[in-house]
Amino acid sequence: MSFNKEQQEELLQILKKRFDKNKQRHKGMAWQDVQDKLAKNPQKCIALQAMESTGGEPDVVAFDTNTKEFIFFDCAAESPKGRRSVCYDKEALDARKEFKPKHNAIDMALEMGIEILDEEQYHFLQKLGDFDQKTSSWLKTPNEIRKLGGAIFGDFRYNHVFIYHNGAQSYYAARGFRGYLKV
Repeated sequence: MSFNKEQQEELLQILKKRFDKNKQRHKGMAWQDVQDKLAKNPQKCIALQAMESTGGEPDVVAFDTNTKEFIFFDCAAESPKGRRSVCYDKEALDARKEFKPKHNAIDMALEMGIEILDEEQYHFLQKLGDFDQKTSSWLKTPNEIRKLGGAIFGDFRYNHVFIYHNGAQSYYAARGFRGYLKV
């Protein structure tokens, strides 16, 4: 994906506006520090643009003091629209004999340059707001579950975060995935 200076500036404006509007997600952080870090990492801007263009509404949610990286999560109220109706991974996609979805969550995230949230990250996200009240999101699945053909996903119902399981080959119009990116 090509990404020119004008597109980068437009993305930075969107991210700054979201950063300013949602200060509770990144207490003690300054936008200028985030912007300086992004300016030094143009490839990360491409990944953030992919998150944005698929409906993820990425925002800064943490700062890793060990690696000195800002952490962006998809913060759209519902699972990103441009990433729904996908099964979990390529193995699951290949296992479907008919009615195959167009893509899978793991490969789509890889192509975007991001990673899928795991269960711990999903619980952290839910502390920042109420997400996935009408949708659900695939989560990085432990190998022991995946080896048995399953995959996990999460949602928020009845004021509670639920983590469920499904066959990895399943897909639904209301299930996508949320990603994260370290910059």
